[in-house]
Amino acid sequence: MVGTQRSTYDTVQRLKGAPFITQRPAYFSPAAAAQDESNSRGDLGEFAQTLVPLEYTNWAEESGAHVSACYIGDWSSLHKVVVRGREALDFLAWLGMRGLSRFEHGQIKHHVQLDENGWVASEGVLCRLAEEEFLYTAGSGDWLMWQLSQGGWDAEAEDVSPERFIFGVQGPASLATLEKLTGGSLRDIAFSRSRMTRLGGVPVRVLRTGISGELGYEIHGPAERANAIWSAAVETGRESGICQLGLRSQPVQHIEAGIATNGLDYLPASILTAGAPTQFRRGRPGGSYVPEDGIADYFRKPGELGWGFRKGIPGRDFLGRDALAADAAKGEPRRTLMGLRWNAADVVGILTASLGEGDLPDPMELPRGRGPVFDQVLVGGRPVGVSTGRTVSVNLRSTISLCVIDESHAAPGTDVVVLWGRPGTAQREVRATVTALPFKPDRRRTDVSAL
Repeated sequence: MVGTQRSTYDTVQRLKGAPFITQRPAYFSPAAAAQDESNSRGDLGEFAQTLVPLEYTNWAEESGAHVSACYIGDWSSLHKVVVRGREALDFLAWLGMRGLSRFEHGQIKHHVQLDENGWVASEGVLCRLAEEEFLYTAGSGDWLMWQLSQGGWDAEAEDVSPERFIFGVQGPASLATLEKLTGGSLRDIAFSRSRMTRLGGVPVRVLRTGISGELGYEIHGPAERANAIWSAAVETGRESGICQLGLRSQPVQHIEAGIATNGLDYLPASILTAGAPTQFRRGRPGGSYVPEDGIADYFRKPGELGWGFRKGIPGRDFLGRDALAADAAKGEPRRTLMGLRWNAADVVGILTASLGEGDLPDPMELPRGRGPVFDQVLVGGRPVGVSTGRTVSVNLRSTISLCVIDESHAAPGTDVVVLWGRPGTAQREVRATVTALPFKPDRRRTDVSAL
């Protein structure tokens, strides 16, 4: 199975621009067989070139599971790159804006990578596996591998994506489910830490992460055992109310937690380089926003996404540092990341437009649209920001989105208008209110000793 997975993966990578099926083969999750048993509708969606079920039951049930109980979701489509060698740490410290001087074995860090202009080029999770070995998981690791190939670093990068699965188990019942599954205590794993354990005799790494804003974990393991482990997790978690999370509901939790997602809430600056992400679909985003200066208007500085430095630009060298320092000297960026709560009546008007008369606006897909959608945000008819990730949250009983907005209009409670619909369509104005992030309480660091 592993050989087939690797062969198909390599073919998809080689033929990424070729016609689907006729030349470029379909690529499935290593847990596809187990997932198909519960995919009664047979609907599949593409997540970074990997086909996974869109829904198992329905999106409303699945997108609420990380708050009510827990889910198991498949993130095996993420790029997984192992970096090893004598200068691996030095290279990663130069490539990422966050310092790595204190980086313990098993620790996890958010690794934000910039280009020379200070735009976000890639970002993901970096885990230290050993003294000179690291695992980077992200929507794309192409920027990392390309940058490593450009220098004289005593390090190497290996794409291990088809050999490993990544399952997320998130929600208040996640710990109990995983402890029952592994047969041992996992309470020693602090937030942003990981360690190895065994699951049915299979060595796996358990990481405590927080993409849902709730208590949650990831399981990393060998692809050839993905089906068995997925099935075991579903069966073990049945008493706790575990849900299998389909692709349609996966991004909902990110918006609730106030986390911007690469390729959805901004475009990585690496798309203009030889280190462009091969996993992302080509084409411009949808929505009402019309860029004035081309594709770069979809790029973001780290400070616009909540990833800036709180105590000023550090003195150490890293890619993009000089650009950030120049921005800081000019008082930039002047925009910040906030949330928006959309007016329910205005949203209902769009959802029910097909039942009335008049020109039809662009439809609202539920719980959110597929792919990147950027909508113009206005105050008094003047552009003040850009909304992304419009999502119907059953947990909040509200339509929400992220918004990169001018600081002068970023105070919570500020009333704004979101322009809905592509240019040339029957656009609608939707009232919205600026909200602090995250939208719901942050429970990622729950004290598990008391559970």
